Amino acid sequence: MTSHSSENPHPTLIHRLIHDTEHQAFKIWVWVINVLIYLSCVAIALESVDSIREELHFELGLFEWFSVLIFTLDYSFNIYTARDRIRYVTSFWGLVDLLSIMPSFLMLLSFSSVRATRVLRLLRVIRILRVLKLARSAMSDVNSARDGKSNKIATNLRIYLIALFSVLMISSTLMFYTEGGLYTPEAVAEGQIHLDAAAVSRGEPAGLVKFVPVDPISGAVIPEDKRFFTSIPETMWWCITTLTTTGYGDLYPSTVGGRLIAAVTMLLGLVLFGMLMNIVGKTLMVMLFGEHGDGDAEEKHKTPEQKIQAAFDLLADAGVISHKSAYMLRDVPKAELAQRLDCENVHA
Repeated sequence: MTSHSSENPHPTLIHRLIHDTEHQAFKIWVWVINVLIYLSCVAIALESVDSIREELHFELGLFEWFSVLIFTLDYSFNIYTARDRIRYVTSFWGLVDLLSIMPSFLMLLSFSSVRATRVLRLLRVIRILRVLKLARSAMSDVNSARDGKSNKIATNLRIYLIALFSVLMISSTLMFYTEGGLYTPEAVAEGQIHLDAAAVSRGEPAGLVKFVPVDPISGAVIPEDKRFFTSIPETMWWCITTLTTTGYGDLYPSTVGGRLIAAVTMLLGLVLFGMLMNIVGKTLMVMLFGEHGDGDAEEKHKTPEQKIQAAFDLLADAGVISHKSAYMLRDVPKAELAQRLDCENVHA
C-alpha cells in the first residue's frame, strides 16, 4: 500500500482511510481490520468444537456478521477508491477480499445445493482466507522498514509471526475439514442415515450396519482409533509439532488428502525455520557487534533524495542542525538546496 494523497489534491476520508499510509485514520482502520482477522480466525477455530459451538452459537454468529460487515465495508472502500476498479476486483487481493466475505452471504441462501453439508464445509474453509489479508499489512511494514520509518528487527519478527500464524491457521483448518470432516458427528450421522435408507430399500432393518467413514480417494476405512482431528484447536497441536519437525506421532493423517496437506506443512515448516534463523542471526549481529549485514546493499538502492535525507539526519544526530530543520530540508529541491548551501557541480 502506498500513499495516494499526493496524487489526489482533495482526498476524501475514504481515500485517506484506504491509501494514505501516513494518516491516522489509515492506521486505525488497518488496526481494526487486523484485530478482526485474528479474532475471526479464533472464532472459526472455536466453532469447530462441538460443545463451544452449542454453548456460544448466538455469540459466534453475532461476531461473524459484525466482522463480515466490516470486511464488506473494507472491500467496498477499496473498489470505490481504486483507480482501475475492474483490475482491483480481478486482482489477487481483490479476490481474497471477496472470498473472505462471500461464504457468509452464501450460507444465508435457502437453496438445497448450498445447504448441503459438503458445500457448507467448503464455504467454511474459504473463510480462513481472511488470514491472507494480514500479508497486505506486512508488505506495508516492509516498505516502512526499507524507508527507515520503523525498526527492521521488529518488522521482520512481526512478518515472521504473521507467516507462522497464517500457516498454522490454514494448515490446521484444511486438515480438519479434509480429514476430520469425514468423521464429525454431522458427517457420521448423515452417513448412517444414507446407510439405513439403503438397507430399508433392500428390505433389511435399519441400524444393523454401523457407518464407518472411508477415505474418498483411496477408499480405505478410517477406524475410530485413527480419528484424531476432531476440532481445529486439536489439529493445531499436530500442526505445531509438524512445523517444528518434532513429530511426536500421537496425531497423524491417515487419508491421502491429509497426507498431502501434511507434506506441504512440513515443507513450510522448513521455510519458517529458515526465516527465524535469519532474523535471529541479524538480531545477534546487531546486539553483539552493532553490525548490519545488509547495510551496503541498502545503501546502493537508496535514491539521491534518500541519501540527502540520511545526511541531514546524521547532521541532526551530531547536533549540527536541529531535527526540525532536517525534516524541513527534506522537501527542498536539490537545485534550491545547492543554492542555499552555495555548492557547485550539483546536478539536478
